[in-house]
Amino acid sequence: MPSPNHKTLLAVFLILICAVSPLKAEQTDEYQEGFLTAYLNRAIEKAMNVAPHGDSEGSEPLQYGRHITKYISAPQFGGYVIGSYNYSSQDNADRNAFECRMVRMYVSGTILRDFKYRIQLELKNPAMRDFTLEWVRFKEFQVKIGQFKRCFTYENPMNPWDVGMGNYSQTAQRMTALIAEDPSGEVAQNGRDLGLQFQGDLFPVGKDKHRLVRYQAAVYNGNGQNKKDNNKQKDWIGNIQVQPVKDLYIGLFGWTGTYTGANGVSARRNRWALASIYEHKDWSFRAEYAHHTGSNVNDPNAPNKADGWYLLAGVPVTPWLKIYGSYDVYRKDATFGSMKSIYGICPNFQLHKNLKFQVQYNYVNDRTADDHNYHELWAQTYVRF
Repeated sequence: MPSPNHKTLLAVFLILICAVSPLKAEQTDEYQEGFLTAYLNRAIEKAMNVAPHGDSEGSEPLQYGRHITKYISAPQFGGYVIGSYNYSSQDNADRNAFECRMVRMYVSGTILRDFKYRIQLELKNPAMRDFTLEWVRFKEFQVKIGQFKRCFTYENPMNPWDVGMGNYSQTAQRMTALIAEDPSGEVAQNGRDLGLQFQGDLFPVGKDKHRLVRYQAAVYNGNGQNKKDNNKQKDWIGNIQVQPVKDLYIGLFGWTGTYTGANGVSARRNRWALASIYEHKDWSFRAEYAHHTGSNVNDPNAPNKADGWYLLAGVPVTPWLKIYGSYDVYRKDATFGSMKSIYGICPNFQLHKNLKFQVQYNYVNDRTADDHNYHELWAQTYVRF
């Protein structure tokens, strides 16, 4: 349990975020059409006689009322599939196989121009991933409700197509319950939860009028995707970001809440992260550090702290080849004796906007495993349909 001073400081931090209150286009889990769904979308637009992202009366003032139904965009459908092959030289590893990583379908659109909806389904093991309704009239203040990615770290909200490496960092996987169990014992939730989020971009500056400050403040059930809350408390997550020059963001993230497991045991979780991201003219850079304190619902003797960090750089070589490299670390008890380090390099072959290939080599040093040092080779195909 954190001391009262720690809890007070974190509460003040989140309140300040709310006080300074979608975001402009960034690398989030946005939806793009594929080569098949493009035909479907154009057919729908033609049938509705509307523009792809608007309505046929775009110059007319909006009139609200339950009998006004003409202000609606054509829905935009899309989908993608990611297939992979994984090999590991680690003793007793079961990684030496082809597999389907994910198959996603999605639809998005706008109603009355000010309201944006999105739905995303997983088809491999059928499940709801996202369902959101956003009020997006003003850049400075927007509201999102539904199920969506937790706004903690830069990497968690990113679409798999944009991560650059063959998988998310250990920090994103563990600290947001994205792919692996988090330090509190919450099983993988695809980084998602149900809740309400406020967000916006403030203070245009410079000749290009880029927004100096970005903020997000959200309240979640704290129990993960497709689940009702199972305790009387909520999780609070917020961040505040500064963009000193265009496309460079430096952010501070905070999270406080309580997770209750299926066994009825509850665990506090308090997290913070400091991060930076830069995406400009096909050059990429990300650096994130995250720290956790709290207990574990499955193990009363588990470490009460954990941390992780990574550095990633992406360098464009040709219009169709971009090479990423990363140094990725996670420490399950925030000590060097529990460190798992991954040194990775991953060429991305983007032959078409709807077709991408990746080949990734990892050298892994895991101080918690019997076989400390081993090699991994991943190969993945991405297709939008």
